[in-house]
Amino acid sequence: MVNTKNKSIIFMKRPKDYPVAGEHFVFQHTELAPTLEDGDILTRNLYLSLDPYLRGRMDGVEGAYVPCFYLGNPFNGYGMGEVIQSKNPKFPVGSIVFGIITWEHFSHIPPAFNNLIILPAAVRDSKVPLSWYMGALGMSGLAAYGSLKLVANLQPGETIFVSAAMGAVGHLVGQMAKRQGLRVVGSAGSDEKVRILLEELKFDAAFNYKSGKPIVDSLREACPEGLDIYYDNVGGEHLEAALEVLKRHGRVTACGMIDDYNRLVPYHIKNLVLIFQKRIKIEGFLCLDFEKEIWPVFTEDVTKWLLDGDIVCKEDIVVGLKNAPDAFTANLKGRNFGKGVVKIADL
Repeated sequence: MVNTKNKSIIFMKRPKDYPVAGEHFVFQHTELAPTLEDGDILTRNLYLSLDPYLRGRMDGVEGAYVPCFYLGNPFNGYGMGEVIQSKNPKFPVGSIVFGIITWEHFSHIPPAFNNLIILPAAVRDSKVPLSWYMGALGMSGLAAYGSLKLVANLQPGETIFVSAAMGAVGHLVGQMAKRQGLRVVGSAGSDEKVRILLEELKFDAAFNYKSGKPIVDSLREACPEGLDIYYDNVGGEHLEAALEVLKRHGRVTACGMIDDYNRLVPYHIKNLVLIFQKRIKIEGFLCLDFEKEIWPVFTEDVTKWLLDGDIVCKEDIVVGLKNAPDAFTANLKGRNFGKGVVKIADL
């Protein structure tokens, strides 16, 4: 390597609630290793994906489904980069890659930590914006597509309720379910988000859960004939309300529970008895369950839907690596409109 200068987001302290830039993670000037070893690659990073699951990795719990973060090391998560140096024949210089990268201007990736996917060379000249690979064509889109296809068992004419419906996964779930003939109801945290759900994303009904009205009352008004499926991104009071409104043999597809990620004491759901009284089925999933199985067909289908205008990819893009920590916390607080993305550099 000629240039060893780097800039990094370093994880410094474990948060008890919402992480704070400058306290829990800091922007620092760092140094790259002077040379690559056999099998290593160096990427120039272009985009970072802001994903709520990263908050759980900050808690230091060993043995979870993804490794925890260690203090003093660069933050990492899904992102996109361009290979600029390589001692790995599988990753030639010039490759555009997607996968786990460090939150840095440059990532030095040894083979033991390389789970990257090489994107087709055509992405350089594609009509598809590269940022879409952080959202609709990345893990958020895969979560929506795969869970609806393999977990939720959608049936035309059913009613599905999507919480955090203007979030990275939720806004795609609603549109994909609508394509399959379902009646789609969403909740969001502002009147403007509700307007977008109804007018731009064509949800059948939506409500502002911060309006002051109990969530269960808003949900009953939106689903007067009951609810067949609850797509849960939130947990907490949303899950409690959905259990009340779900029909007998209703289903819950559990994608996330962001309501509890920053609580010192988890929300106490008071009506779990309804699970057996109504014979409700609750099933969680991880993208790891089906990533390899469906990635090619997912990419093909969703790319076509996006280019044809059948679904819309909503993005909330922040520019600059140093702004990533604040943007991440803003996403955890529900301030994003669609998929949260950090742009580091142009291709």
